[in-house]
Amino acid sequence: MLLGIDTSGAVSVAVAREGEVLAVRTDTRARHHDEVLLALVDETLQAAGASRTQLTGVVAGRGPGPFTGLRVGLVSARTIASVLQVPLHGLCSLDALAHQALAAHPGAEPLTVGVALDARRREVYHARYRRAEDGRLERTGGPAVAAPADVAAELTACDLLVGSGTALYPDLLPATDPLEHVDAGHLLLAAVECLAAGEDLSDTAPLYLREPDAAKPTARKSALGR
Repeated sequence: MLLGIDTSGAVSVAVAREGEVLAVRTDTRARHHDEVLLALVDETLQAAGASRTQLTGVVAGRGPGPFTGLRVGLVSARTIASVLQVPLHGLCSLDALAHQALAAHPGAEPLTVGVALDARRREVYHARYRRAEDGRLERTGGPAVAAPADVAAELTACDLLVGSGTALYPDLLPATDPLEHVDAGHLLLAAVECLAAGEDLSDTAPLYLREPDAAKPTARKSALGR
């Protein structure tokens, strides 16, 4: 039984067993990650009829996303995995949203997906994907961060375009599906597919992609204003 945690935008938690998502809980309030995450974990486990001791692994969304939000999610995932002594896996959060977009359009035909998440500073985190011949998700570009105008052409050229960035910049990045935040259920499903294919998901370092908003001062300031 796997626990999935993603805090790249909204806080999303899911529990899955043998490739089946049993429960998902999401809180879309901004800047409340540390207040709601652990309670959401307990709520999701209860909804799935499971306990923490039944978990055999944890999957964490690596972002990209806000510094504080990612830290809360990754530290919590690492702590739970360490306490339970179960494997911890990491997956790019944009992969999960692209997986969800493709799942909404089942079929064998090849489709391309563009994902754009709000990165603040009038920028978006973005990546591009395609449905491979075997039906699996394949990333073809990114993840990266850029101004919406700089990536509009390549993202709108995709068959599907999703993510919170589309809601902020609808003229440049018109959405094809109303998917804005990562669903931890699809984080788990995408991770299961990757693990089954033999991919290494041991890296759980956060994908920040840029320096934090708060920077250390470069020189000491005089208390006298000199």
